[in-house]
Amino acid sequence: MKRADNYADYLRLDVLLNAQTELSDPPHHDEMLFIIQHQTSELWMKLVIHEMRAAMAFIQADELESCFKILARIKHIQTQLLNQWSVLATLTPSEYAQFRHVLGSASGFQSPQYRTIEFLMGNKSERMLQMHEKKPAEFADLKATLEAPSIYDEFLRYLGRKGLPIPASHTERDWTKPYEMSEDVTKAICTIYENPADYWDEYEMCEKLIDVEEAFTLWRFRHMKTVERIIGYKTGTGGTAGVSYLKRIIEQQFFPELWHVRTLIKDVTFE
Repeated sequence: MKRADNYADYLRLDVLLNAQTELSDPPHHDEMLFIIQHQTSELWMKLVIHEMRAAMAFIQADELESCFKILARIKHIQTQLLNQWSVLATLTPSEYAQFRHVLGSASGFQSPQYRTIEFLMGNKSERMLQMHEKKPAEFADLKATLEAPSIYDEFLRYLGRKGLPIPASHTERDWTKPYEMSEDVTKAICTIYENPADYWDEYEMCEKLIDVEEAFTLWRFRHMKTVERIIGYKTGTGGTAGVSYLKRIIEQQFFPELWHVRTLIKDVTFE
């Protein structure tokens, strides 16, 4: 069994704390903030992926209860990612303008981990693989995730195995295609919400998934407002549409039936 000699060696601080290389010349004071903000985001995203894959393995094994703590942890990780935007928001437009040019075509839009999270949550797009073609290992990992079921797909397959009427079109399909909302799936989710005592684990799982999607949407919103605050409506680095694009994706839903069911549930009346 390997054992660490000391704290710094165990955490590889020699590598971690020397991974911040400013490109502005002379170095601009605020470039360090920008680098650390994005590096720490990538570390948290690595943990989200680690936890989400574990949760999916439990769903595949029909062990929903084991997912609950994992999904709760993911929500708290997402809270860390959300709160980080308040630190970056201290960067003023004038300060960012002094070193933005060193980013060249680099953009957070190119993050393979962010794309992995989107694929794991069901926002599939084969077109998004193109920007990763020059890095074979990265491309292969993303392609495998694109071609596999998302966490919501796995949950629907679980519901089908448990006897709920999930259509075959949503338990065996081309996983590379974006998820499409189903009336039959909505009815099955309604059954769960109208009978929580009979479907407690499934009911709890639905709410845990809602927690994760809501946190992701809040992260996207805070991202959009931070970008708007710092660069306004300029074109994003890497040629993206910037704020206009970020506003559009806020409306995307990963688990549509879980949201739609809230409109359909009948209120309980007391006579």
